[in-house]
Amino acid sequence: MYGTIREDALRPVAEQVADWWPVDRETLAASRPALREAPSLDDANAYCRTLATGHYENFPLVSWLLPKGLHQHFYNVYSFCRWADDLGDEIGDTERSLKLLGWWRHELTESFAGNCHHPVFVALKPTIDEFDIPQQLFADLISAFEQDQHVLEYDTHDQVLDYCTRSANPVGRIVLHLCRQVSDQTFAWSDSICTGLQLANFWQDVDRDLAINRIYLPKEDRDRFGVAREDLFARRTTDEFLQLMEFEVGRARNLLNSGLPLVEVLPGPLQVDIELFARGGLCILDRIERIGFRVLETRPVVTRFDVLQMLTSCLFRAVVRKCRSQTWQRRHEP
Repeated sequence: MYGTIREDALRPVAEQVADWWPVDRETLAASRPALREAPSLDDANAYCRTLATGHYENFPLVSWLLPKGLHQHFYNVYSFCRWADDLGDEIGDTERSLKLLGWWRHELTESFAGNCHHPVFVALKPTIDEFDIPQQLFADLISAFEQDQHVLEYDTHDQVLDYCTRSANPVGRIVLHLCRQVSDQTFAWSDSICTGLQLANFWQDVDRDLAINRIYLPKEDRDRFGVAREDLFARRTTDEFLQLMEFEVGRARNLLNSGLPLVEVLPGPLQVDIELFARGGLCILDRIERIGFRVLETRPVVTRFDVLQMLTSCLFRAVVRKCRSQTWQRRHEP
């Protein structure tokens, strides 16, 4: 017996697959007479809204600071990302995850052709149309989740950056489409922030990734500093490892700082949200530095007090920018 669309949004993605994927009907949902029918737009919007707000801690951009008219669009984009991420990380079987991600890619292609069935795509299609968001940005995200299924280590820094261009940067570019701030320059700043934040998350979670046999620290960097693969899995915090982490944190910090000019060109109501996004990454790096880069022993965390401090600082800078802009306009009035 099906519940409501809103109730479904709170169920784990792995449990919902059989409601929408024909291949799964016999194996996981034999007792159900048929797959779900495509929901109405209102129901699909409610589904995405519930899914996004139910995972609110992972989606800080949809906040009281964001223009209300954009909330539903951000919910829709988030829901696409949440489903793709969970199909990659929460299924527990590599082969099955790849099949499901292939199905998700098919649903994406169908949605751009106007054939929407799943609630995420029913809700997302009007967002895509209104803001002219390219299909490739969504496809790139799926590609990154597919790569996670079979690439567990990286030889070079360039390979890690290539992964970030598909795992992180598309999100920033989609956000710029929603903000109607699309240009080569804004894309470049956004890419810098998104890649820097992705790297900050990697260096925050070195130990957690090792637990699932993933290493994002490039082999060329490990070799450069003399960090043996065996030492990583043995959780040995050597001087060489600390030097490596200091180097990687510096790289990520430079990327995040290089992208901060983006904040200045965005409309006022969006500046605080986007700056918080970047400052959050910088805060992670500060916390890594504060524990002496010993991420194999302690996971650095951003506290609520940190968030409050960042929010206060971002709001203050937004007020200063607004005052400067008003002063400039008064001085240059005819």
